[in-house]
Amino acid sequence: MTDTTLPIPGLRSMLRHVWQDQRVWLASAAILAGLVIFDTPQAVDSAIFAGGALLSTAPFLILSIGIAAWAGATGADNLIARAFTGAPLLMIGLGALAGGISPFCSCGVIPLIAALLAMGVPLSAVMAFWLASPIMDPSMFVLTAGVLDLEFAVAKTLAAIGLGVFGGAVVHLMMKGGAFTDPLREGIGNGGCGGARIRAPKPVVWRFWAEPERRAKFGKTALSTTLFLAKWLTLAFILESLMLAWIPAETVTATLGGEGLLPIVTATLVGVPAYLNGYAALPLVGGLIEQGMAPGAGMAFLVAGGVTSIPAAMAVWALARPPVFLLYLMLSLNGAFTSGVLFQLWQIL
Repeated sequence: MTDTTLPIPGLRSMLRHVWQDQRVWLASAAILAGLVIFDTPQAVDSAIFAGGALLSTAPFLILSIGIAAWAGATGADNLIARAFTGAPLLMIGLGALAGGISPFCSCGVIPLIAALLAMGVPLSAVMAFWLASPIMDPSMFVLTAGVLDLEFAVAKTLAAIGLGVFGGAVVHLMMKGGAFTDPLREGIGNGGCGGARIRAPKPVVWRFWAEPERRAKFGKTALSTTLFLAKWLTLAFILESLMLAWIPAETVTATLGGEGLLPIVTATLVGVPAYLNGYAALPLVGGLIEQGMAPGAGMAFLVAGGVTSIPAAMAVWALARPPVFLLYLMLSLNGAFTSGVLFQLWQIL
């Protein structure tokens, strides 16, 4: 007897996979289609705006894609293992530095964290890496410099490293008092795509083009990174065009502009639910700053959103026990607010 229901699970899985891969493109297409129906001139303006913005950032896109592909092909990301050897305070500093410059993808960070903790690496050093990693990486630095400016990119990097060091130090002091003896949830082991890099780090092969497998990996990473950045930046630039067209500048200025702490507090809290993606957030923040958003508020939004966005927070919740999760959120929000205040003071000085 033939079972005609067998292909259905496979079909559902395929459709789910296609939806997950293409939903950002579909969202951009849906927005433009809606504009064509209800506001055709704005649809044309948004398409032209997004296309021009992509062209203007193309040099930075190409450089950031090359960096990501190079890191994967050479195995330079294996150098992260060296950050977790040594005295606790040294590991905190190196963990924060590694998190601020590491090229790990978002899917690789969480398994890597699980591997580190399961292997007995102190939570203080892991927390330093954990807090710094979502905020900055080499590709993000290049795009931040291109979309915003070099000063903002440097300040965001320092914020990432500073937040990592601060969070690691707080956890270190709490651990000395007996806290966080078992940070992982029950059943979380040391598997995952990032675990092997720590358990058995491989040497870096700088001349990757001499090996066919590494050349293939370079091409695959370059293609996947290109598609990833293109879909998110396209959506972001479309949203930015609508924001510039429909949100009065005086509204932005009144809410997130000006001096004082309130705009930075607001941006810190708004960054948690409103943050889409690190790359997509850059054009949005750039547009808001042009409309009067305080630079410190922009920094707070990017830092808070990068660490505590809903997808990232859900991943942390699934991995760590509730006390660790709550501390992660508190450190993130405090660090984001402090980063915003310091950056705003730097702008004034």
